[in-house]
Amino acid sequence: MDSVSTGAAEFESTDDIALADKMNNGRKQIITELQKRIVGQSEVVELVLNTLFVGGNSLIVGVPGLAKTLLIATLAQVLDLKFNRIQFTPDLMPSDITGTDIINEDAGTGRRQMVFAPGPIFANIVLADEINRTPPKTQSALLEAMQEHRVTIQGRTYELAEPFFVFATQNPIELEGTYPLPEAQLDRFMFHIVIEHPPEDEEFEVVRATTAIIDPHFARPVSGDDLIAFQRLVRRVPVAEPVMRYALTLVRTSRPKSRRAPESVKKYVAFGASVRAAQYLVLGAKARALTSGRYHVSFDDIRSLAHPVLRHRVLTNFRAESEGVSSDSIIDELLSAVPTPKSGM
Repeated sequence: MDSVSTGAAEFESTDDIALADKMNNGRKQIITELQKRIVGQSEVVELVLNTLFVGGNSLIVGVPGLAKTLLIATLAQVLDLKFNRIQFTPDLMPSDITGTDIINEDAGTGRRQMVFAPGPIFANIVLADEINRTPPKTQSALLEAMQEHRVTIQGRTYELAEPFFVFATQNPIELEGTYPLPEAQLDRFMFHIVIEHPPEDEEFEVVRATTAIIDPHFARPVSGDDLIAFQRLVRRVPVAEPVMRYALTLVRTSRPKSRRAPESVKKYVAFGASVRAAQYLVLGAKARALTSGRYHVSFDDIRSLAHPVLRHRVLTNFRAESEGVSSDSIIDELLSAVPTPKSGM
């Protein structure tokens, strides 16, 4: 059995159960709408939706032409949320993201005053395209917005409208002249989502669909207010202590100094995952459980999210790079090394 009873395995409120049903149905309807423009990539879509239901931010990595930008832009359309895309370039300044004060002259009186002009960060869904192509000073302009949902300019703080999400993209090729994200900023992202070339049948459908006229009409099954309600609901999902301890053990075992760390971790890992990884494993597992029609979290929910949650937090050393050992292969070993607790523990 892959779940553990908490003694409160179901929500106490019938309103919560009704909202959980609405969330599950909403997810299915969103996927149906996205399929009017996006072909395949079901795992990527599931992780993006999980990000929304938790209220996190995610990094999407893939070669050009795999519809990273199209997916997020279409999602904003389906949800009827304000969307802004920021193309990150070496000359981009922090104020190009957050906004700045400008001089505004009153046409009637001729009086001049400083007025704040909001930047593209003031949206519900922000796409930071090719985030590794801009210097760290500009990358860091996203930090406060991602974590606090607000920005500070000239000593004044401006709240960002809810719901608020950042999706960043990276191109894994043409890395010359790029600026790798610092560990502290990588840790702010809930998931590191890898998008691959689709199977041949799906790729054929992409070519067929994108070389014809496409002008879909999108229904809007879920609103921004619904997303905020779903995020609160996710946090109320009960988690049995053995399941939560399993998530934490996976994270702690990824650290080279841990006595439980397998030899591959001690040999190839420079830094293991932070406590934020355990938090996102549990939150993501809660959302996954709800969208699977369950009101409790299973060990399988935790395992299924281990790679996207940990792959950007398990930082490999030079030896791993020289020997071709990836974070994903180390996570595979972690999943084998950390036993799943028996039911009823």
